[in-house]
Amino acid sequence: MQGYPNSGTPDASRPESRLPEDVHYLRTKIVNVVMIGNPGGQWVLVDTGMPGSSSKIVKAARERFAQEKPQAILLTHGHFDHIGSLEDLLELFPDVPVYAHEQELPFLTGKADYPPGDPTVGGGLVAASAPFFPNKGIDIGERVQALPADGSVPFLPEWHWLHTPGHSEGHISLFRSSDGTLVAGDAFITVKQESALAVLTQRREIHGPPTYFTPNWEAARTSVARLAALRPASAITGHGEPMAGEELEEGLQRLSRDFDTMAVPDSGRYVDSAHIDPET
Repeated sequence: MQGYPNSGTPDASRPESRLPEDVHYLRTKIVNVVMIGNPGGQWVLVDTGMPGSSSKIVKAARERFAQEKPQAILLTHGHFDHIGSLEDLLELFPDVPVYAHEQELPFLTGKADYPPGDPTVGGGLVAASAPFFPNKGIDIGERVQALPADGSVPFLPEWHWLHTPGHSEGHISLFRSSDGTLVAGDAFITVKQESALAVLTQRREIHGPPTYFTPNWEAARTSVARLAALRPASAITGHGEPMAGEELEEGLQRLSRDFDTMAVPDSGRYVDSAHIDPET
């Protein structure tokens, strides 16, 4: 089993120590990107963060790995804050493959747009700003391809992907069973993303997916239950700091058990509608 850096037990006071040594995260304004690979070796990028983040990602890669260029870019989903620097990175690295779930491809190939953000969910300034967040799909054409149907992850043989829809139709999470490491994307997060103050302070607490951009709460509930059943040892989510150990175990089980009261907003455009069929 892969250990954590410096100690076999994560130090809750140090965010990076809550993850194995070969899983590194980088915060780009309000969202995380994840770099998977041993220091000094090859690596894979998960998500590309906010627009204008490519230089920060390349600098971090240069300092941590053998080369700036990743072997591949994996997308948990295609919302603006997770693909913001994708096109810039593809210009820098024109031969790097991009992978996403088959059901996410229309949003990445110019064939579909996401539902608009919903400010009526409440919760804070970020949620209130949701109508101004981009919801248009992008078109990177043949640069993106579907993840293997068998759940394997290109260039990461120890990992597998899981379809975790709800926040988007083709949302995925990544899991490594050998040490229980989870890259959750926005299936659940560890900060109250609707609140500008919580985002600023990065107060760590488990929440459901960002409410203002989640169009299917039935599917989101099923996805959280699926991830909770894995009982991950550590997790990095799309927003917020990593979690590990009892804090993660107790918080994720509670979220799964009390999803309707903890995650689903009291009102909102999508609360009483289901636009995505959850995959079993």
